[in-house]
Amino acid sequence: MTDRRPLWAGRALALIGIVLVAFNLRTAVATLSPILTELERDIALAPIVVGFLGMLPPLCFAVFAIVTPLFAKRLGLEVTLILSIVALAVGLAGRGLAGDAVWLVVASTLTFAAIGVANVLLPPLVKRYFPDRVGLLTSIYVTAMSVSTFIPALVAVPVADAAGWRISLGQWAIVAALCLVPWVTLLVHPKREAPPTLPEQAEPGLLRYAMRSPLAWALAVVFAVSGFNTYTMFAWMPPMLHDIAGTTPAEAGALLSLYAAMGLPAGLIVPIVAARYGRVRLLIAIAVTTLVVGTLGLLLVPGAVTWLWVVLAGIGPMLFPLALVLINLRTRTHSGAVALSGFVQCVGYLIVAVGPFAFGLLHEATDGWVWPLVFLLGSAVAAATGGAVVARPPYLEDERATRGARLQVDDSGR
Repeated sequence: MTDRRPLWAGRALALIGIVLVAFNLRTAVATLSPILTELERDIALAPIVVGFLGMLPPLCFAVFAIVTPLFAKRLGLEVTLILSIVALAVGLAGRGLAGDAVWLVVASTLTFAAIGVANVLLPPLVKRYFPDRVGLLTSIYVTAMSVSTFIPALVAVPVADAAGWRISLGQWAIVAALCLVPWVTLLVHPKREAPPTLPEQAEPGLLRYAMRSPLAWALAVVFAVSGFNTYTMFAWMPPMLHDIAGTTPAEAGALLSLYAAMGLPAGLIVPIVAARYGRVRLLIAIAVTTLVVGTLGLLLVPGAVTWLWVVLAGIGPMLFPLALVLINLRTRTHSGAVALSGFVQCVGYLIVAVGPFAFGLLHEATDGWVWPLVFLLGSAVAAATGGAVVARPPYLEDERATRGARLQVDDSGR
């Protein structure tokens, strides 16, 4: 068992750095859509470009989830994170300076690529600096991510009205640049808060093994179901509620905010319950049940207590903070956390990128919302199946060793 020590003891900079980085992981996602109409007055954006911008976050998250461990192995966790923060600040500033659609797409790609790198690095950084506080630190940084979804959306339009859409988009580059302070300080003065020496990457073959690991695939499914539902609702909930429940645009926007707000208590509670009490099976059951009941409510009686169905559907993505903390709870080593984090986020975000697009295609093909909502119900079945695997306590490294031993036995018996 890891000895517990005071949270701030010898690692205050790491704590501040993790929280600041987490706060910047969703600002870029939430800042563009509220001011898209004003932006289009200056930059012509074809519908296909708008759709591509909507798919960029999960696509970039997926691609850079798989390559980030390679960067971390060569450069180290801290240096890789610092480079990603620099790229994030440049990308955010570039979006505010965009003169045409191509520039906007390029700057957005750089922005989301940087976020994709940081997504993967945060779980192993938590394991490196806070091995005794994994649940608490995961709660803190997931909550910071949730807050970073609300605040940019709230201030985007007022700032754009007062100073223009370029300031509204570009101002977040300053916030991103602030993340450099604690991490550069740690790098310049490594003795101040240096953790024990740990490998920066999985041992040879561990990432390759993750591609064959039942645990890794099950955790990727759990992670993907959360993102699939969240991104789908962010993209389609307002028009869907207008059609099926008769809500006004203002009411639909408020309900979408209510849906997003469910991420705050989940981010605070879920990692602690999973890490301290080990109640993973219970958390999976709650998430699947709320997803099913909330979606069925929207499907069968959308006009009655619509807010309740939205709240229940919003509780379901508690699978996201659960998946993040399980990356650490289901690995024995910091290097294993890097490998599992990269694999889970790569596969998960690839599925997430397809989800909202498929939901929209079903809506277009059927000219309604019944089959798209049935599609969401299917995702709950996938979460239950994957959850049954991740609820068991095997570690990735142990699973690999057991598989290797079985192969040796089979070979010797031939």
